[in-house]
Amino acid sequence: MNGIEQLILFLASLVANLFSAFSGGGAGLIQLPVLIFMGLPFTIALATHKVASVALGIGATIRHLREKSLERRLVIWILAFGLPGVVVGANIIFFVPERAAEVALGVLIGGLGLYSWGSPVLGQSVQPAHRDPRGVLIGGLVLFVIGALNGSLTSGTGLFVTLWLVRWFGLDYKRAIAYTLILVGVFWNSTGALMLGILGEIRWSWLPALLLGSLIGGYLGAHFAIRSGNRWIKRAFEVVTLLVGLRLIIG
Repeated sequence: MNGIEQLILFLASLVANLFSAFSGGGAGLIQLPVLIFMGLPFTIALATHKVASVALGIGATIRHLREKSLERRLVIWILAFGLPGVVVGANIIFFVPERAAEVALGVLIGGLGLYSWGSPVLGQSVQPAHRDPRGVLIGGLVLFVIGALNGSLTSGTGLFVTLWLVRWFGLDYKRAIAYTLILVGVFWNSTGALMLGILGEIRWSWLPALLLGSLIGGYLGAHFAIRSGNRWIKRAFEVVTLLVGLRLIIG
C-alpha cells in the first residue's frame, strides 16, 4: 500500500475507535466498510478488522485500569460465557448468508438504541442486580449468544454487551463500557481474530496503520468516556446504535 492509503486507514481507524471507546462499541460502522471499499473481500476484511480491534481494547485498557472499577466475579462471568460463543461464531460465519445476517443484526442493534432512548434513567447509576446463580446463568447464556455474534459479525456486537451489562447486571454506562472495551476488545476480539486467522486470511500489510489508529483512538475515547457523565455516554450510545443499525440494514 502507498502512503496515502496507509493514511486513510489510520484516520478511519482513529475516528472509528475513538467513537467506539466513548460509546461502548460500533467501530465496525466505519472501519469494516472502509476495508471492504478499499478492496478486501468480506471475510478477509472481517479478520483484519478483528485483529485491529484488539488494539482498541488495549488502548482503552491502559486508560480504564487506572480507575480500578472492574468487579472480579463479573469479569470471570463475561469471559467464561462469552469466549466459547466467539469460537462458535467464528466457525459458522463462513456458512451464514451474509446479507440476511447483517439486516437482522441491524434491526436488533437499532432496537437497542430505541430502547435506551425510551428509558431515561437506564444506566445512570449503579444498581447491582441478578448476581444470584439463576441470574448469572441467564445473563451468561445471553453473553454466549452475543459472543457468537461477535465471532461472526463484528459490527456493533460490543453495543449488545454494553446494554446487557446495564440492563441485566445493573451497571451504569461508564462501568459497562469499561467491561466491554477491556474484555470484549482484548479477549473476545483476540480469540475471534485467532479463529478467523486460522480458518481464513488476514491482510497483514494493512495492519500497522489500523493498529496505530485503534490504539490511539481507544485510549482517547476511553479518556473522554471517563471524564464525561453517564448522560452524555448514554446519548452517544444511542446515536451510535441507531447509526450502526441503519448502516447494516441499508448495506
